[in-house]
This record gives sequence, structure tokens and C-alpha cells, in this order.
Amino acid sequence: MKRLITTVLVAGTLCACGAPQHENSVLRSVELTTPVSMQATRMKCYPGIVREAHTIGLGFKTAGQIERICVKEGDYVRRGQLLAELDAADYRLGVEALQIQYDQLEEEVARTKQLFDQKSISVNDYEKAVAGLKQLGVELQANKNKLDYTKLYAPTDGYVQAVNFSPAEMVDAGTSLFTLLDVSHMEVVADIPAAEYRQRDSFVRYRCKADGIDGELPMKLLSLTPKADGNQLYQLRMTFAGQPDKRLTAGMNVEVGIVVEDTASARGIAVPLCAIFRDNETGEPCVWVFGADSTARKRPVVLGGTDTEGRAVVVEGLTGEERIVRAGVHVLRDGERVRVIEKPSKTNVGGLL
Repeated sequence: MKRLITTVLVAGTLCACGAPQHENSVLRSVELTTPVSMQATRMKCYPGIVREAHTIGLGFKTAGQIERICVKEGDYVRRGQLLAELDAADYRLGVEALQIQYDQLEEEVARTKQLFDQKSISVNDYEKAVAGLKQLGVELQANKNKLDYTKLYAPTDGYVQAVNFSPAEMVDAGTSLFTLLDVSHMEVVADIPAAEYRQRDSFVRYRCKADGIDGELPMKLLSLTPKADGNQLYQLRMTFAGQPDKRLTAGMNVEVGIVVEDTASARGIAVPLCAIFRDNETGEPCVWVFGADSTARKRPVVLGGTDTEGRAVVVEGLTGEERIVRAGVHVLRDGERVRVIEKPSKTNVGGLL
């Protein structure tokens, strides 16, 4: 009987020593994140519309009969492109006649120069001949200019908004033949509320986005009206910082973004909302900070609301250099050693909830 009791005690002792200690040996797995220092700016977006900076009325510099119109309404034209021509026959004849006279007089002046060098004529006679040649040269150049003016070219890139005459019609000098939308100087207008207008000194950047055009288009401020309209809105005018995209047309709707320096906002730290938990005793918000010894330490923080991306804003308690736990926060104990995983487990291995 004594031997049996001894055997039972030894067996019990071995079983106790060999029992697994799951609670103390298994490390909980956690996912970490790094807080993000918040920028001291914010973006405000408003609807805007593209419009041409100005329209140009184009006409001939000389009068005549329209011989040819090379474009139609709605056409896109480039700078230097031929738009229309006048009947230039009479102007061409005028230039040819004056050119003949000029050539003849030039020969006479050359002969007069020889006579002057030989002292056969006076200085006054020679100067009169030279002056007559210069006067005829000016008249010839004026007629050449008129001949050139019988062709009308686009002064800039743009769209032909209107064609006001037809071939064979007579036009006077300066009469508007075309209305051109100048797309080389497109601008964007938007209306902003009074609350935003009061922060105009904090505007730092402008941009716009349009459907069908990838990316953001940087803008430059042209003007901001100092007087509100009937709806208490202030008009903002901007121009494109670079060459406008050719797909932008007058009347197109865009989204205007204004980057505002937000000096009133706390220069806090943004962390995922899932990283925040409440202390069971004090009820204050806390995060788990991962230490160099692989332990999770509870740290109280002061919150300042959420940012535009839905993250919690920590205004006190973090420096932004810590690594904090973002998953598994509700099952940890202060000072507990943890195992870091790169991605959350699909099977919840390690006790993540």
C-alpha cells in the first residue's frame, strides 16, 4: 500500500510539471502603424466654370470685296492660320505701278549722284532727287502693306465663334468679320462663401479638376472680388499656370480646389480610429505604444476630433515617431509582450478581434 501511494504521488508530480502553460507562453499577434504628422493646410472645393479670358473681333485693315473665307463657325484655329482673303487684284496693280516708278526714279537718282560727284549739279538738286526717291519708297511700302492686309490671319489660338460675312460681300476697314474665342488665355471662375472669403490671406495654392482629364491642373489667382453678390458669394477668377489642356472648352464645369493654410487647426498626429481605446478605470482615450523590448505600453492621449480622412487627431501624448498597435487593442494588457505581424490574419490567428 505504501509503494502504491508513492507511485501515485510521483506520477502526479510528473503530470503537473509537464502541463503546457499556454496562457503565459503564447504571444498575442498585433498589427502596428506609424502616426502621421498632420499638415497645417486643408483643401476646400467649390464648383467652377471655364470661360474664355476674352473674345476678339477680327477684321481686315483695308476695305475690299471678300474673295474667300477659309473657316466656319466652331473651327479651332491656330495662331498665324489664314482665315479669309479679299480680292487683291487692284492692290496688286497699284504695287506693280509704283514699283516701276520707283525703279525708274532710282536709276535717275544714280545718274544724278554721278553728276553731283562731278560737280555738274548743285547740292540742292541732288537732295531733291534723293528726297523724291524716299517719298516714293514710302508710298510703295504703304501699298505693299495694303496688299498684305488683304489676307486675314488668326492672331492667337482659339475657336471661331461667329462668321459675320460671306464671300463676295464688301467690307470696310476694321469691320468685324469673325469673333474668335481666345483659348490661349482661358480662365476659371468660382464663387466662394463669405466664411472662406474672410480667410483669403491664408490661400496658398489653387487647382482645378475636370471630368475626362487626368490629374489636377495648377492655377494662378487673377482676382477676388471684394464685394459679395446677392447670395453673399465672392467671385474668384483664376488662370492656368501652364498651357490650358485643349480638351477644356468655354462653359465646361470643373471642380476648383483652394489650399488654405489652417493655422487654427492643431498641428496634431493622425492615427487610425481603431488604434484608440478607452481606459477601463479612467475612461480616457489611450493607445498601445510598441516598445523596443517588444512590449505594448498603454499611453493616454488627448484627442482633437477627426481629420478629413476619418482618422483620429491626437493633439497631446504622441510625438509622431512611435509605432502603435492598430489591431488587437482590446485584448492587450499593459506591459504584455507581443508579436508583430505585417498583415492581419484571415483566420484571426493570435487572438486578433
